Amino acid sequence: MNETSGPKKQNPPAKIHWMKLALTIIAVFALSVLLYWILKRFVEPHISLSHVVWAAYLTLFGITLLINLSFIPLPLAVSLMIAAAGQYNPVMIALVCSVGACLGEMSGYYVGLLGKKVALANEGRGYQLMKKWIDKYGFWAIAFLSFQPVLPIEVGGIIAGAAKMPVAKFLPALWVGKFPKYIILIYAGLGLIRFLPFLKA
Repeated sequence: MNETSGPKKQNPPAKIHWMKLALTIIAVFALSVLLYWILKRFVEPHISLSHVVWAAYLTLFGITLLINLSFIPLPLAVSLMIAAAGQYNPVMIALVCSVGACLGEMSGYYVGLLGKKVALANEGRGYQLMKKWIDKYGFWAIAFLSFQPVLPIEVGGIIAGAAKMPVAKFLPALWVGKFPKYIILIYAGLGLIRFLPFLKA
């Protein structure tokens, strides 16, 4: 037998696009400042915000639900949360939005559960890494993927659905990651906004 097998080519490690991540964070902050300024300047003087609290929470719930259903996690949702937190209870906003986001993520879960083919680079290192984590750690892998901002949790949802992870395990794991992440983002955004003198009037 002729043994001609040489060293196997290894996939290059997955690159984190730090520049793209930094630009996204800057865009989220800039949009948050703009929305906060609009709320403070044009909405607050004309509307008693205490009477529209339920509508604000319901709107934020709907926006985060739709964004996560769409497979496009836009910075707009985070910006709206930060802007709204300047007028309403930040923890309540994080709670409402985390529930909406978790329900929206069920779209990816059911794509995987129903065995539908989607445009995923399932030979890529990032996909394989997530699959390995979910197979090994289950609940805590989903919680971690839901918390971190780099790897797309939508792909994690598809993998969890394909692995037939129970919904009763998948949804709480998502929430365990998303709720603290939203609290951190909201308070970090509010802290940065308070440094801007033109918003203090």
